[in-house]
Amino acid sequence: MTYRRILKSGLVIASTAPEHAEQLERLQEVVFPTLAAEQRFRAPHYLKHIELFADGQFVGLDGESVVAMTSTIRLDFDFEHFDHSFDDIIQGGWMTSHQPEGKWLYGADVGTRPDYRKRGLARGLYAARHETVRRLGLEGQVTVGMMSGYGARKHEMSARDYFAELCAGRVTDPTITAQMHIGFSIRGLIPGYLHDPVCDDYGVCLVLEAARDVRPD
Repeated sequence: MTYRRILKSGLVIASTAPEHAEQLERLQEVVFPTLAAEQRFRAPHYLKHIELFADGQFVGLDGESVVAMTSTIRLDFDFEHFDHSFDDIIQGGWMTSHQPEGKWLYGADVGTRPDYRKRGLARGLYAARHETVRRLGLEGQVTVGMMSGYGARKHEMSARDYFAELCAGRVTDPTITAQMHIGFSIRGLIPGYLHDPVCDDYGVCLVLEAARDVRPD
């Protein structure tokens, strides 16, 4: 099913198409400049994602320019054993961990070009994902957010202390707190999830149940 929604800002959330692949590769470098190069998606990867699960790939557009994106797969997720890595999910970028009958939508990433942030694109992408969840009868969304405020504070406190403060609402994290405002709830801390100094390689497992409402903007 092809998706398209015009946001209040006039920007558009749409299904990812093959012609977006080259722009998406360039956008990865802008959005995730400190992420290990081998963990960034390239144009051929995006073409594979469309082939595997077209319903779960979305872009944010300003005219013909790709300014935001998200890539997802379906998984049967075990919340009793949620410890895993980004590499486990992306499988070298090809996302072949996708399970066509999986009951959860797993969000590998969400990214917006810096000069387009705070214009509703991230929320619009999460809402598009949530519409997919409901249309396909899935349990909800799972993602692992980067604890992006921790890298600058790792000399002050341990990751587990930062995480505890985050859960208690005494720390505001640029990424995790924003995802919680969307409606995600925290399930746990995952050390060594990916390779990025901005979060000191830590990730936070997050869940958004299908029953929750997500406004597109």
